[in-house]
Amino acid sequence: MHIPYELTAQWLREQYTRKKLTPKAVVLEIIERAKADAGMNIWITPPSLDFIQPYLERLNSLDIESSPLWGIPFAIKDNIDLTGVETTAGCPDYAYIPNQDASVVARLIAAGAIPVGKANLDQFATGLVGTRSPYGETHNALRPELISGGSSSGSAVAVARGQAVFALGTDTAGSGRIPALLNNLVGYKPSVGAWPTKGVVPACASLDCVTVFTHQFEDALLVDQIARGGEEQDPWSREIPAPVASVPERIVLPKDTPSFYGPFADQYRQAWERTVTQLENLSVPIDYVDTQFLSDAATLLYGGPMVAERWAALGSFVEEHPGVTFPVTEEVLRSGAASHYDAAALFQAQHQLQAFKLQARQLFRNAVLILPTAGGTWTREQVRENPIETNSDMGRYTNHCNLLDMCAVAVPSGEAEANLPFGITMFGLADEEGLICGTADLFLKASSQIQLEETTFVAVCGLHMRGFPLEKQMKGCRATFVREAVSAPVYQFVKLPSEPAKPGMIKKSDGGGGAIELEIWEMPLSEFGKFATMIPAPLGIGKVELADGSEVPGFICEAYAADGAEDITELGGWRKVLQVN
Repeated sequence: MHIPYELTAQWLREQYTRKKLTPKAVVLEIIERAKADAGMNIWITPPSLDFIQPYLERLNSLDIESSPLWGIPFAIKDNIDLTGVETTAGCPDYAYIPNQDASVVARLIAAGAIPVGKANLDQFATGLVGTRSPYGETHNALRPELISGGSSSGSAVAVARGQAVFALGTDTAGSGRIPALLNNLVGYKPSVGAWPTKGVVPACASLDCVTVFTHQFEDALLVDQIARGGEEQDPWSREIPAPVASVPERIVLPKDTPSFYGPFADQYRQAWERTVTQLENLSVPIDYVDTQFLSDAATLLYGGPMVAERWAALGSFVEEHPGVTFPVTEEVLRSGAASHYDAAALFQAQHQLQAFKLQARQLFRNAVLILPTAGGTWTREQVRENPIETNSDMGRYTNHCNLLDMCAVAVPSGEAEANLPFGITMFGLADEEGLICGTADLFLKASSQIQLEETTFVAVCGLHMRGFPLEKQMKGCRATFVREAVSAPVYQFVKLPSEPAKPGMIKKSDGGGGAIELEIWEMPLSEFGKFATMIPAPLGIGKVELADGSEVPGFICEAYAADGAEDITELGGWRKVLQVN
């Protein structure tokens, strides 16, 4: 039977229980997919029946009903131990063969999950771009020329390319969230210590988390149920109860529009604005707050003495094996050995961080903070040319999380453009994981409903645009902003003598008009009729011709209105009219 690329636990279990499919058939298909995608550098130890076979045979001794992950294939980031399979952490000279599983891996296997391979990563889990590996740059699952995100690059792409239902990653500064965004997945990062890190190569041991990538949010929560819990032999482990989904009292958004960067900055900005509109339609109160302190806290991770924790973990290896560490990785690690990062500097940073933690607890109690998962992306070539700055920009909205003892879930939020996913991250306090779960569930269900509804584009040119008084009518009709656009150069633009003043677009048959700046919104058809009834004469809804020759429904004006109206065509848009006035 056909095995979809978007593998989910529910679908596989249904096929298994109906005897339509076997775990071995799934594994054989995964092996073939991995071979076909070999050039994408997803794996360090690729799927092979040689090491997977014992896990398949073990399923014969497990009851599918009492084994929640029975026959579910998963990938393991190659800084997490799997018995008898080499752990490299992305560095061949560092490699060793563990004699026991990492605690999280052991729990998943006990629940029936099948490990299918060790996934590529930014070396020593140091990077957010997916290009810092001697095993090759992991390609983006949707657009191979783009970065895949790091450091858990191979883990995310393995899931996105149908070679695992879920994959384990790690997250110190965003590595369990950035790859989720760039490959259109869910990335769940539990509170620090909620999942044990025993058997994980440390990056910053006090901040490291094991994370999971999935297509479906429900699968992430399923893995969480198995992986969560204290580990007696793990000094960083904490007993944090499993989250119970609930809706927060407030959603917190940044007061200032987040910065966007890279070649797709405009597309990301428009996707964020569209997402904010969706969030405002969730019927959860929204607070807009100053989030500068998050950036200030994040600076402590790589711009302060706390980077020394990476050097403490790996410095001796780097010194004893000159020339084997990936150059940009070594540069980052060695920054932690700077002489000015002395004990006093570390304590000063810890005191600053404690104040930031207090501010976070006060601001986010019973609330969920939402930010773009990242503010942009680049091609792999662009990152090669500028590896430090691009990587730093990728962490603008992620680095604060573990420092401030917060949990997070990255979820998709449509596309910035074709095959360019956009996504947001929901943050909560460590003891309030249920709030991010409830918010993610609410947002994803609302997004699915929007996708299922029939919709229409609407072109607006005046008071219904973002930031103007009648934007509330758009949102009241559940419309979401899509993009900025320009009309074909065939319209007379007039300022109507009304109160308040508003514009009208009149199509000219003689070619004497101009191009007018517009906004394109998307509105459910079920709301469109109600919206049209609210439009006063001489305005109405008709077909608006865009600069690319296409037509969309939008605001037009009856020709008689030009009499006595001010011609403002040469200004080319209502925002420019207001700037002049």
